[in-house]
Amino acid sequence: MEAKRQKLSPSVDGPVDGTQEPSSVDISDALTQFLDWCKEMGMKMNPKVCICREGTVSDYGMLAQGNLSAGELLFLVPRSALLSQYTTSISSVLQKEKSSLASDSGWVPLLLSLLYEYTNSASRWKPYFALWPDLKGLDHPMFWPEQERKRLLQGTGVPEVVKRDLENMQVEYFTIVTPFMRNHPDLFQPERHTAELYKKLVAFVMAYSFQEPEEEQRTKHPIPPMMVPVADTLNHVADHNAHLEFSTNYLRMVTTRKITKGQEIFNTYGQMANWQLLHMYGFAEPYPSNTNDAADIQMETMRTAAMQGAKGQMESARIADMWNFLCHMEMVGEEGAFVIGQEEVLTVEELTVTLKVMCFSEEEYNNYKENRGWEEDMVGDAATNTLTNADIAKFKDSWKKLLHASAQLTLQAYTSDLTTDYAIINDAQAYAKLNSRERHALQVRYGQKKILHHLLELTS
Repeated sequence: MEAKRQKLSPSVDGPVDGTQEPSSVDISDALTQFLDWCKEMGMKMNPKVCICREGTVSDYGMLAQGNLSAGELLFLVPRSALLSQYTTSISSVLQKEKSSLASDSGWVPLLLSLLYEYTNSASRWKPYFALWPDLKGLDHPMFWPEQERKRLLQGTGVPEVVKRDLENMQVEYFTIVTPFMRNHPDLFQPERHTAELYKKLVAFVMAYSFQEPEEEQRTKHPIPPMMVPVADTLNHVADHNAHLEFSTNYLRMVTTRKITKGQEIFNTYGQMANWQLLHMYGFAEPYPSNTNDAADIQMETMRTAAMQGAKGQMESARIADMWNFLCHMEMVGEEGAFVIGQEEVLTVEELTVTLKVMCFSEEEYNNYKENRGWEEDMVGDAATNTLTNADIAKFKDSWKKLLHASAQLTLQAYTSDLTTDYAIINDAQAYAKLNSRERHALQVRYGQKKILHHLLELTS
């Protein structure tokens, strides 16, 4: 079993870019000081667990030192120990100027908090930072050369997401963060708090922060991510045995099943496909470990498939009108995707409605457009809870044909085929020769292609 998130050794010399005085604290002392700090911050830890590096799948993790029962508390973190825009020592400044810090991501206040605290030798989170991995070692795809991303990940959807991320980071840093720092020279220095450090902290927030579940939110507004000491030391796999619970004053990590002495304790970040894991955490789970893996069929790809099957200009015009109809319903969009899981479709309503509309006869389509309330009827007809592989196999022939063509077009976007990837994965010597980026990218591609090829079988 491999960790879901790549764990990297903490830097003995302190943070990257010379942002903090070098530290003489070795790794074992750093852990001891961190645990002492946790006690001072009011955290409670079950004596039957420990944070360590030996016996874990990757760097720091949590091990059971005794047998644990299902539902047993592993540790408790008071909200006052969290690092967020509300707990940072510059929280009053951030709150006062929050309107100028608004962004599409909603992450700017947290990132400013991290920029300040991480580079402040007097920060009360200093023992927490000492346990962080060296930011120089972060290896998310955003740090790969563009040509390498294209070579290894073309067709997976990752290069497109990374491109948007990088563009958004540039906009955020230079239009929001930089002006804010210049207005507060007593707190920030742009030559020290650089765009490169900002980018590394964005990647770190992706990999190590936690998002409060919507049902637990205490306000009407989205709650931004936050850093949760101790919780972020746990490695993560799809087949996890613990999860984080949120309450008004505390966050609690609780077991989800029995854990025997010596076993590693794994957290979950939710149901994430391998491409999402690689994008956000820097690596993927080996096939078939990730039961949450999925393949995306871009919505525009289905439009292309429908157009390719059109017979003449009149039918092409009708297909274009159908697509505009779906756009008006907000069922499809330029950057949207139909998500196909290993056992079921994860975008049931979007796929069902789209197939129904795109496969209408001219008469059916005209009737739907003319009928008052067609939007509600359409969504109501498609409002099933699940759409399994067995359901897909029972689709109308016209639906199968369009879905089949869409899957074929999606497979054509990759630079290698399933047979080639299979041969490497099942050749121990060939696989061992790959570097970590090549391995993770291969697992992403292979898992997606397996799902798409199964979809071809279901729709044949």
